[in-house]
Amino acid sequence: MKLFTKGLLLIAVPSVVELALLGMLSKTQEQTSQAAQWAAHSKQVLYQASVIADPLLRAASRVRAGLIAGDPAFIDRRTVWVDLGDRLAQLERFVGDDPLQVERVRRMREAVNAYRAQADAVYAALRSGRRIRLASVEDSPLPEPIRVFRDELDAFVDAESRLDAQRSAELSATRDEQRHALVAAIAGSMLIWAVAALGFAGNIGRRLATLTANAGRLGRAQSLGAPLAGNDELAELDAVLHRTSARLAAADQEQATLQRTLEARARELTEVNDNLRQQKQDNDMFIYSVSHDLRSPLVNLQGFSRELQVSCDELRGMLDDARLPGPERARISHVLDGNLSEALHFLRTAVSRSASIIDALLRISRAGRLEYQWQRVSVARAVARVVESLHAQISERGVVISVGELPPVWGDPTAIEQIFGNLIGNAVNYLDPARTGRIEIGALEQPPAEPGERATRMRTYYVRDNGLGIPKAYMSKMFSAFQRLHGDRTKGDGIGLALVRRVTERHGGRTWVESEEGVGSTFFVTLPEQPVRS
Repeated sequence: MKLFTKGLLLIAVPSVVELALLGMLSKTQEQTSQAAQWAAHSKQVLYQASVIADPLLRAASRVRAGLIAGDPAFIDRRTVWVDLGDRLAQLERFVGDDPLQVERVRRMREAVNAYRAQADAVYAALRSGRRIRLASVEDSPLPEPIRVFRDELDAFVDAESRLDAQRSAELSATRDEQRHALVAAIAGSMLIWAVAALGFAGNIGRRLATLTANAGRLGRAQSLGAPLAGNDELAELDAVLHRTSARLAAADQEQATLQRTLEARARELTEVNDNLRQQKQDNDMFIYSVSHDLRSPLVNLQGFSRELQVSCDELRGMLDDARLPGPERARISHVLDGNLSEALHFLRTAVSRSASIIDALLRISRAGRLEYQWQRVSVARAVARVVESLHAQISERGVVISVGELPPVWGDPTAIEQIFGNLIGNAVNYLDPARTGRIEIGALEQPPAEPGERATRMRTYYVRDNGLGIPKAYMSKMFSAFQRLHGDRTKGDGIGLALVRRVTERHGGRTWVESEEGVGSTFFVTLPEQPVRS
């Protein structure tokens, strides 16, 4: 059974009981209301009966006054009798359900009519100027009809008083019954709600305790207890906890397997890195050794080429002094000034090129072996020195250089200056002569540090130009040694960007380029803001 259904039952069962109690309370309320109406009715009848005799007594007083004064004007012939008739009619309506009381009202009306007849006779006699003496009116304290009226009225009031007392007692009893019913309804409602709530809370509480215990075991990576029975939401949630526990156990096994695999890959990667580091050192030493070994033969070749040139010059002088026949002379001159001179020129050019390559190899080798002096480096001062060293070329070509804010970095001052020297030098050398050259040097905005960040933060600098640009086909080769683009525009050995990449990597950073042919290029370099943590 779902929790929603249980909740509905928790509401429905007490509600049905409450409705029954409310029905009983409503019945007692109706009885009390009816008793109160009857009690009020009795009070109203008694009140009307208590005031109905006053008009008749006033009429008798006026008749007596008229007899004494002999003046018919004292006698009221209409108003009092209409008032009495109305009051008797109203009283008769009030007691219409009691035949005995209705009969008493009828006799009171007959007594009133009899006394009215006497009053009319007195009025007529006084009106005619006769003084009459009616014993029934003058001698008795009250005339006979009025005494009859009073007797009937007293009997009427006594009966109504008894009825009023009875109805008041019934009202009191019904009110007591109503109070008892109200107390019973409240107590019963509270009891049924308490029983239902305790039953529901006990069942749900036990299930929630089991669910909480399973959740705690899941959080502590312990095995869970038996699943909850039933098909409500708590049972479904407990089933989810059990499935989660099973998946976590499987995930732990997979994590352990992956951890072992990762450790094995880490060991392999460490071995590969060690091998690469050793191979790099071996390559640097090999390049250094080979460069030194090749320098000696090149020096000899340069010396021999100069000796040959000197010998050729001596032979040309001897040829000029000798008196040889014309054909032999022309043939020897052709050999000295043609083939031999051209061969010597190619030899000297090859030797110079080889020497340049050897020097470049030595610089690359030294870049990997040179011991850096780590310190806080002002990039702004390093860039200023580079721009000052290139002042002649910048002025000659009319280049506009803008330098933004350049925060300091952690590194070797000479190496940092070498990085920006190569980048700014390339930007100057490869500007488009068809438009004014513009070079911008700056740093990208640094994102705020994350709380508790421990990794080395890197600064990103850029050198942007509006030069010739780089075709997409050459982008992947830009940082390789001896790769020269637009080699016909400037001299160089093609290792500048290779040196930039090697020096940057030794600082723990990286370098890349974004370029569009015919628009310009932007070279980016990242360098550490603080000492590199191992």
